[in-house]
Amino acid sequence: MRRTARSTSHGHDARGKHGASVAAVLAGALAVGALAVGYVAFLLWPRWPAASAAPDAPTLPVTVAGELFVVPPAAIRVPLQRHAGVHERLDLAFLWPSLDAPDLTAKPVPSEDPPAPDRLFVTIAGADATLPPAARLKTIYARYLADEQFASGDGLVILNFRDGTPYQGEDLYVEAAAPERFMPRCSRPCAGATPGTCLYERRIGAADIMVRFPRDWLADWRGVAGGIDRLIAQVRPAGS
Repeated sequence: MRRTARSTSHGHDARGKHGASVAAVLAGALAVGALAVGYVAFLLWPRWPAASAAPDAPTLPVTVAGELFVVPPAAIRVPLQRHAGVHERLDLAFLWPSLDAPDLTAKPVPSEDPPAPDRLFVTIAGADATLPPAARLKTIYARYLADEQFASGDGLVILNFRDGTPYQGEDLYVEAAAPERFMPRCSRPCAGATPGTCLYERRIGAADIMVRFPRDWLADWRGVAGGIDRLIAQVRPAGS
């Protein structure tokens, strides 16, 4: 009887230890499962964009394609982009020729005549796999340019794109002394009140800065080129 009682006691102990082990394993599995569910919920939980900065706030540090820029909030055209941090692209506007950010509270003065253009429109976006502007002149634009060239008389060479090409209706203005320094592509004025517009591009690291301005401003193209240089220096922190 003593031997039987001892055996029964050992059996209870073994079953108790086994049950405790199973409970511990189940508890661990449940904990891991809870962590996994929590992690998935964190990934799927909607994230709201950062609060927009006030237009009169100080300049914001922003990053596009890994490149650092500092821009005044009032120059950012899209309200949802008015926050510091990483951006896929930025859409900006600056007054010409002061290069100040526009006063967003100013109201236009009523007039029968359309207002004179007074802004540079700037887009900063990742360059991705596109060629830099100087390389495009030799590898892409050259295939679509007409044979004729025209000298403007003030240091620019005007190259026309042929009809039936992707750049039909546009001209390429190239600084004769340094084509890679100033090379805007400009649409021709259309019938009516539609003016021609120029697109100037510059590669900054892995980002492209694209500047749009009226074609008529090319009458003072050196002033435009110098203003764009100052603007780019203005939005790039020292040492970048």
